[in-house]
Amino acid sequence: MTGRLDRAQPYVLGLFRIVVGLLFACHGAASLFGVLGGAAGTDGGTIETGTWPGWYAAVIQLVGGGLVLLGLGTRAAAFIASGSMAYAYFKVHQPSALWPMENGGEPSALFCWAFLLLVFTGSGAFGLDRLFTRRSAAGDEPAAERQTPVAA
Repeated sequence: MTGRLDRAQPYVLGLFRIVVGLLFACHGAASLFGVLGGAAGTDGGTIETGTWPGWYAAVIQLVGGGLVLLGLGTRAAAFIASGSMAYAYFKVHQPSALWPMENGGEPSALFCWAFLLLVFTGSGAFGLDRLFTRRSAAGDEPAAERQTPVAA
């Protein structure tokens, strides 16, 4: 049974990455463009351009979430996204109460840990990272090594 589960791991990880990236990008789109209910705390509106830290967080959410969704630069995008969610938790939520259940910081904490996991696992299946890695690995191989030896 574990053999079958192990073979499915890259595909499940790829689906996990896609869902987390999509949800994160939706938060950014809501804050920047007022779609999907708009920015939190603005009654469906948007965050004013350039305001710290909300607007910058929304840009990280949209761009980072989109990159993670596509599996392009997954580890770097996930690292930045994880850090932004750690910042959000400790600067915005944690000062009001210690536990995420009390301070409304559950989404920040969950996104932080989900992205940290992707920093260490990579994109899994279905990611553009894998496509570029395969192409560059095949292109970097010297011509002499690509030729198959002829048996005498």
